[in-house]
Amino acid sequence: MTRLRIALVGAAGRMGQAVLGVAESEGVEVVARTDLGDKIALADADVLIDFSHPDASRSICDAAIKSKIPLVIGTTGHSTKQRDEIAAVAKQIAVVFASNFSVGVNALFALTEQAAKVLGGDFDLEIVETHHRMKKDAPSGTAKTLAEILQRACNTKKLRHGREGMIGERERSEIGIHSVRGGDVVGDHSVIFAGQGERVELTHRASNRETFARGALRAARWIIGKPAGLYDMRDVLGL
Repeated sequence: MTRLRIALVGAAGRMGQAVLGVAESEGVEVVARTDLGDKIALADADVLIDFSHPDASRSICDAAIKSKIPLVIGTTGHSTKQRDEIAAVAKQIAVVFASNFSVGVNALFALTEQAAKVLGGDFDLEIVETHHRMKKDAPSGTAKTLAEILQRACNTKKLRHGREGMIGERERSEIGIHSVRGGDVVGDHSVIFAGQGERVELTHRASNRETFARGALRAARWIIGKPAGLYDMRDVLGL
């Protein structure tokens, strides 16, 4: 197998360090690395992987286009404008843009969609995510993806971010989404389907970041040779 050569943006961050930690065992050579805001040389790289900050996405996309190499984006917290910019870039190069690279989490996405279609409007829908105290964005990108899946499956757009005060009875059409921050939690996500007399819960808990790092490298291998387009981890896994 040809050794994969990657350039890594956000190398000093938690996920960047996780990628560096598993690269050798995955047969990956990190030919360039940088932290947020620094220039990066892409001449020797097969793929550019970004785990930095949403505000750096424009310059990272520009660098990938200039060097004509595919891009794997694992950064979360992008604005609607930034997401639109990434979609525009994907018309020129292949981009994997995923809120979570875990195989287990992507199974959770698929199971959530199936459960929503089966249970339908008879169950109240709630999402709870927990992360370490240093996480800057909320809700997590994974929780947002879960909400989007439920919105599509149940044909509703209304999200309620937390609850406080005399808010009245819960509306049948709303999807609750709640963020918990504390300690060193890597990432827990639960989808709750609450009905009359019964409750279904789908939960994924990550105990370390290696699973995300290995997933990102799997995406990096997969995207080589793919035509320009916007892909996600479910494409990578064939889901």
